[in-house]
Amino acid sequence: MFWRLTYFFMDECNYRLLRINKNHTEIWLENRQNHSARIIRLVLSNIAWSNRFNRDQQQTAEQGERLRRHLFTRNLNILNLYITEFLPVGEPLPDQVIKGKTKILSLFITKEDPTSTSKLADFFGKKPDLWLKNEYQQADVLLLAQAVLNKAAQQEKADQKFFSVARPLFTYILILIQVIMFILLEHYGGSTNPETLIDFGAKYSPLIIQGEWWRLITPIFLHIGILHLFMNTLALYYLGTAVERIFGRIRFIGIYLISGFMGTLFSFVFNQNIAAGASGAIFGCFGALLYVGFAFPQIFFRTIGKNVLFLIALNLIIGFIVPGIDYHGHIGGLIGGFLTSGLVHLPNNKKVKNQITFMIILGVLTTFMLYYGYHVIF
Repeated sequence: MFWRLTYFFMDECNYRLLRINKNHTEIWLENRQNHSARIIRLVLSNIAWSNRFNRDQQQTAEQGERLRRHLFTRNLNILNLYITEFLPVGEPLPDQVIKGKTKILSLFITKEDPTSTSKLADFFGKKPDLWLKNEYQQADVLLLAQAVLNKAAQQEKADQKFFSVARPLFTYILILIQVIMFILLEHYGGSTNPETLIDFGAKYSPLIIQGEWWRLITPIFLHIGILHLFMNTLALYYLGTAVERIFGRIRFIGIYLISGFMGTLFSFVFNQNIAAGASGAIFGCFGALLYVGFAFPQIFFRTIGKNVLFLIALNLIIGFIVPGIDYHGHIGGLIGGFLTSGLVHLPNNKKVKNQITFMIILGVLTTFMLYYGYHVIF
């Protein structure tokens, strides 16, 4: 029953293995989309006395509260399932324990009460079909256990496939272009020389107004000083390869260029200084990863989610407090990357209505910003 229930949760209820103890008598599962029982803890136990179960519930609540903080969630509901031959005797058994913002609801699935699994239908909308024989050989139990572990391995393999659609190529090409353009800037007057930057296509609002619209794109490939180049190249190497692996090469280059354009456009509207750099496009990569969290929250928060959110927040804060950083371009790139990712979506996973919605939003925003920049500010 222990292994059959575990397989039911993983196969039919979309739960994933979080942890399993060495003795294979305790399993923790997670499904972010099931708010009433985000975590399931299954315990195979033959403890006869209720005071031991009470202590176990308290310990589970403490572990659950630590897990809640680790998962970065406001509230956590844990369904605590004891798979046991008989109900324990002694003091009354509380069915609910609350620790901080973690709530533990405990149920007993017993051999003497074959209808006890019907209680699970309230949480999952379906009752597990657990036809059990009167007696099992050890080999039969091992086969059931192996089926659970194989299911966990399949889920892990699916995660790896999700993050490896294509091998990075355009990321390295973009890095090479950045380095070449920086060398040319240094050779023809210096990358910190405003006149040289303008000659090579940096964002300069008066010339954009005069018709040099390409300056909304060309600044992506220019950098002001060696430190600027180094930081953006390092960021592009890590973020670009991640986004290119997830979205594929063609989608990635589209996300990168449109994000860079949106970053320059926001800078054009809100910042009249000369500007250059790939920061907007790099923040577009952040936006693409953020879209992964929007479209696939379970896999996102189970893998890269917390790190991505932390880095986005950190970089936005740095952009606000450090003078000389064009944070408008960062925000524009972030928005552009998110919207463009929604437009192209992920390979082999079309959502036409959503993609059309993102296309309309991106088009309206771009049109508004261009009109505002050309006709209102100037």
